[in-house]
Amino acid sequence: MEEREANTGKRQEAISRRALIGGSAAAAAISIVPRDVLGGPGRTAPSEKLNIAGIGVGGQGAWDLENVSSENILALCDVDQARAADTFKRYPKAKRYRDFRVMLEKERQIDAVVVATPDHVHALATMTAIKMGKHVYCEKPLTRTVYEARAIAKAARQAGVATQMGNQGMAFEGNRLINEWLWDGAIGDVREVHAWSDRPTHNGQLFWAQGVDRPKETPPVPSTLDWDLWLGPAPYRPYHPAYVPFAWRGWWDFGSGGLGDMGIHNLAPVFSALKLGAPTSVHASSTLVKEETLPLASVVHYQFAAREGMPPVKLHWYDGGMLPARPDELEGDRDMSREDGLIFVGDKGKMYVEGWGGNSPRLIPEERMKAYNRPAKTLPRSIGHHAEWIRACKTGSSTRSCFDFAGPLTEAVLLGTVCVRMGGRRLIWDSENLKVTNLPDANKYLHYEYRTGWAL
Repeated sequence: MEEREANTGKRQEAISRRALIGGSAAAAAISIVPRDVLGGPGRTAPSEKLNIAGIGVGGQGAWDLENVSSENILALCDVDQARAADTFKRYPKAKRYRDFRVMLEKERQIDAVVVATPDHVHALATMTAIKMGKHVYCEKPLTRTVYEARAIAKAARQAGVATQMGNQGMAFEGNRLINEWLWDGAIGDVREVHAWSDRPTHNGQLFWAQGVDRPKETPPVPSTLDWDLWLGPAPYRPYHPAYVPFAWRGWWDFGSGGLGDMGIHNLAPVFSALKLGAPTSVHASSTLVKEETLPLASVVHYQFAAREGMPPVKLHWYDGGMLPARPDELEGDRDMSREDGLIFVGDKGKMYVEGWGGNSPRLIPEERMKAYNRPAKTLPRSIGHHAEWIRACKTGSSTRSCFDFAGPLTEAVLLGTVCVRMGGRRLIWDSENLKVTNLPDANKYLHYEYRTGWAL
């Protein structure tokens, strides 16, 4: 298994490594506290190493494990032995498995797991670990369905385990600056936000297929791949390289397209800074929606009610090369990123954020940025995205993207894909009861019936 390629482009890997790996020294500086002082069963003192298992250890999973390799990598699980071969070599002492359920049952010494499978297996692997009292780091999006996101966040809260979703931009300095500047009133009350990503394309090339039909050919399954386990809870279909090892993200049964991929990254700072929860309604437009795959491009509009002293806000998402109108305040000699970005529209100005995950914010035009008297840094700075989770496993501290934050964010993002699947028709959302009230047919896309042998 693999959640996605080890990175979604060299630019992302470079930013991530600078922002995250640099926190390892800070993590090592945690005070040593005896296990019995911390209290609670299964708590590991900061002076001890966690026993970590990887579920989905090729691609992104390999990179995630590298970032927690200061701990003891006890066991590795992947349904694709060829894809996982390099990771197996890197940790020769780790036990090897194909079925995460078998691994978790046999390796009772596991303290924590890193889940980096394709999206459709996230919830099953995560919930199994949570029910066994394991801490969980799960790649984004947290789940493939809205129902799963609600269930996982609730289970983690009840179990009291340390959690972190893999939207690494939450550790960026720019992510915190967005919060502090907006809360300082830098652009006044924010009533509209535009967010975008070029996925599933990048520099004009497709990263994965969308807007296509199911292949008709039925080639043999590679001897190194357990296809039945790869499918997991998803409806059965014959093997085809159109799905693995990386192309699964554009298929409805396995992924959630550019919105589920980069929307989680780029909308996270919006949800954090504007204290967003569930939208009240969603509507969308897109290129042709296929039965099997997401459309090549879409625009999704969310409406959020007033909350915590903030006014109602409209949030617009664009993917597949679609972009918002270029703001007049952006200087003519400055390019607006076609890859990833944000524009916060306030009643006293605008903030432009270039890059994924809220990495590089500034007020526009440049004169506003130069004149702005920046507020004091009031938010704690990150010791590194993965390091936050390791510390939380050992001390019970919080993480920036714990499932209490990641769950509602994932719900909203995936509700956007449900809207796209319904042809863009407006959905009125009853978050408390987890249902669409005006179009009952849309509710069938909030979850699906797992294959026999799989249960949440």
